[in-house]
Amino acid sequence: MTSLSTQATIRYLIPGPEKPVYFASEGGASAQLNINAEFEDVQVNIHDARELDPPATLDHEGFQLHKHKSAIRNFYSIASEKEIYQTELAELVLPIVGASSLFVFDHTLRSDSSEVREAKQTREAAAIIHNDYTNASARKRVRDLLEPDKAKARLLNRFAIINVWRSISGTVLRSPLCCCDAQSVNEKNVFASERVAKDRVGELELVSHNPAHKWYYYPEMQADEVLLIKTFDSATDGRATRSIHTSFHNPLAPEDAPPRESMESRMLVFF
Repeated sequence: MTSLSTQATIRYLIPGPEKPVYFASEGGASAQLNINAEFEDVQVNIHDARELDPPATLDHEGFQLHKHKSAIRNFYSIASEKEIYQTELAELVLPIVGASSLFVFDHTLRSDSSEVREAKQTREAAAIIHNDYTNASARKRVRDLLEPDKAKARLLNRFAIINVWRSISGTVLRSPLCCCDAQSVNEKNVFASERVAKDRVGELELVSHNPAHKWYYYPEMQADEVLLIKTFDSATDGRATRSIHTSFHNPLAPEDAPPRESMESRMLVFF
């Protein structure tokens, strides 16, 4: 099998004196990055994760690929079929992570095409290196989403936040997602950033450059594949607690490659 490892430019934070503020976009053609921080473009090696032996896992690298054929025919209609898909996600994720229950709380549709974003009112591909939660915002998410007594009980035990990312329109050639091996991430390069959305304020993590970072992607992801990404884990036993990630311009994609259309589903996972 031919390796599809490549080199590409990805965007790292240039740390400044102020805490960055990220303003979350709303769907549409004009959806784009809006953040009061400076970034630098760095060329890195992005390895073909399909070549990893043993394969990457959530607890070691922080990401994991799985086959998954969904009954959902049109993910743009996910609002009317959430219960079906959330049952599918529970059946997929719980055995993989060994958890007792989960709670799906978000489905985000994205495209790297302004035409698709306008037609479908979706968001842009996230093109800066980031992680979705900090320790504080992950715990706040539990408190925001659950009844106070339930949240208090859940926070006494281990919990995690997992993203399930998939293509919703054919093979991913343009703007694929790449993930950094969690074992290569140093905390000194991770910075809390305020995240301001229409309905709430939270935090995410932005990342400065470190040449030790090891980047991977799964080339040509298919509609029957999903990428699980750990964005938070309260465990402190040495396992991966997050995988920083970003989309990138794929130099191996044909010039006439179709736009990327994807959906990530976020879930609280309780142990």
